[in-house]
Amino acid sequence: MIAAELLAPTSLVAGWLLYGAVLILAAARAPWVELFSDTRRQHLLSGAMLAIFLLWLVRRDFDSGLSFHFIGLTAVTLLLDWPLAMLAAFIAQLGLTVTGHQQLAALGMNGVLLVLIPVTVTEICAIAVERTQPRNLFVYIFFSGFFAAGLTALCCILAGLGVLLIDGLYEMPPWLDDFAGYIWLVMFPEAFINGTVVSALVVFYPDWMETFNRTRYLQAPWKDDGDKQA
Repeated sequence: MIAAELLAPTSLVAGWLLYGAVLILAAARAPWVELFSDTRRQHLLSGAMLAIFLLWLVRRDFDSGLSFHFIGLTAVTLLLDWPLAMLAAFIAQLGLTVTGHQQLAALGMNGVLLVLIPVTVTEICAIAVERTQPRNLFVYIFFSGFFAAGLTALCCILAGLGVLLIDGLYEMPPWLDDFAGYIWLVMFPEAFINGTVVSALVVFYPDWMETFNRTRYLQAPWKDDGDKQA
């Protein structure tokens, strides 16, 4: 998370415009009829909001104006699908803003970096996996969960670094040459947290997952006539 004083005015405005447009699109694509008629979905949405808010409170704030915390949106996107995941994360951001853990001026750019990018990367990975139509459950868990979460962390770090470099208001630390080594320290726990949550949901509550094809992954093993006769 980036403080407002480290962002140029153009970046602040661009972040708000882009994030606002995506939120409007998410609100338009959200399944409001199913949401209001299904108590289970309402509980899942509320639980996701609370989980994101609490996860983002577990953070390290640096004096430079940067903050580090895990994202957790890969599991939420697979659970709710991307429109509700976007809205749930936005509500969590508002909660952070109200409690003083995020600046309102930087909410747009932080939304792009910590909400839009993770949800988009996860959705792309989920669509790519679904197009191959694998029958192995572990393909979904690994590529849509573990791999997508690790890739999300990488994209967020690089995008945030790019914004800081372009704006030029943040003095880069001397250890930036060893930056590639630190990336793995962020990618692995992000992948582990999200992958573990996705694995647990798939095993115990597969009907909760909006992006999970229960018919294909959980169908009975196929047997030919010879196996049946045997």
